[in-house]
Amino acid sequence: MGTEALARLAEERVDHRFKGFPPDADGLTVGELAAQRRNLFTGGFATPVLALSAERLEHNLKLMETYATRHGLAFAPHGKTTMAPQLFQRQIEHGAWGITLAVPHQVRVARAFGVERVFLANELVDAAALRWIAAELAADPAFRLLCYVDSVRGVELMGAALAGAARPVDVVVELAAGEGARTGVRTEAECAAVADAVAAVPELRLAGVAGYEGEVPQATPERVHAWLRRLVALAVDLDKAGHFGGVDEIVVSAGGSAWFDAVAEVFAEIPELSSPVLKLLRSGAYISHDDGHYRRLTPFNRIPEEGALEPAFRLWTQVVSRPSAEQAFVNAGKRDAAYDLDLPVAQVVRRDGVERPATGIEVTALSDQHAWLRTGPEADLEVGDWVGLGLSHPCTSFDKWPLIPVAEADGTVVDCVRTFF
Repeated sequence: MGTEALARLAEERVDHRFKGFPPDADGLTVGELAAQRRNLFTGGFATPVLALSAERLEHNLKLMETYATRHGLAFAPHGKTTMAPQLFQRQIEHGAWGITLAVPHQVRVARAFGVERVFLANELVDAAALRWIAAELAADPAFRLLCYVDSVRGVELMGAALAGAARPVDVVVELAAGEGARTGVRTEAECAAVADAVAAVPELRLAGVAGYEGEVPQATPERVHAWLRRLVALAVDLDKAGHFGGVDEIVVSAGGSAWFDAVAEVFAEIPELSSPVLKLLRSGAYISHDDGHYRRLTPFNRIPEEGALEPAFRLWTQVVSRPSAEQAFVNAGKRDAAYDLDLPVAQVVRRDGVERPATGIEVTALSDQHAWLRTGPEADLEVGDWVGLGLSHPCTSFDKWPLIPVAEADGTVVDCVRTFF
């Protein structure tokens, strides 16, 4: 990746744009603030403030690197989870083949920071974006981009926008996860028709097949395995038909954060094809994990011998109202906490430097800037206490915080992660 662009992130000035950061740090660069090693709780940070655990980030990065290596998988984690180039870099340092993204803006961010391999998990039919990608490919021989195709019409639009491009854009046929699922071609016959359409466009090159098993309707292990075997069979059939004649490797890609064990199992069964196979896993939520949706669904629950991911987020809030023995309010709401899948979970209370479990405290609702807490008889909670909340769904947590302190277990802030949503 581009080390100069990453270094410039440390030169950005701390100011009012970054919520939760110390007012007395205004004017310092991010690098200068990190070098001070301030404490999250006593160094002037203001609530609400989202923090990432330095130790848990590193643990999760190492765990997935080990998992992918053990199972013979290349890894392109979904970067739309974080949109944080510093984390892209750490993922690549931990063995990632490249970064998966979803829309052209995200690709532009990745390219601005020197990411050389991008898997675009979407059909791209925007002419302006396609022309920009063609220019990037022409200017940088090391840049590789893979993109979904899921319709003949999409292939036609891509061909028109890329007419005369110096390098072809590599595409993979997206197989839908079933009727009623999200994007993707519904039948194998339609997949063949899309592949034929790609063959007729010199600016495109068919490089493989892909999809997202997380969209399998009424997902069960049996249903997910069956769909993954359809995906593998599609690759075999297209290869037999000669559709991958112009590539050095055939891409077979899947993998959200809920079923990557199934992906590893089925991809281990891929037979020998006409070219080597790049078995590309794309799980992204692992890097921060969470205290809700993915904590329940992580495959490591099913295969504990492989290890365990650790939730790396904590949103620190402060009690600003205690109107009754049964109710309290903290100063973080929908603007600060993910709430699309699960409400935050009260984990710890901090008072006078002492941390204890948030016994008898439950988040029941979120307003724009408040969380509603129900407090039982055993809850010891006062106005001014800090309450640490665990969050569900990292994909809608990172987007609310443009600058996130990374703190060690004792609260020492050792870095700051910049996001670009």
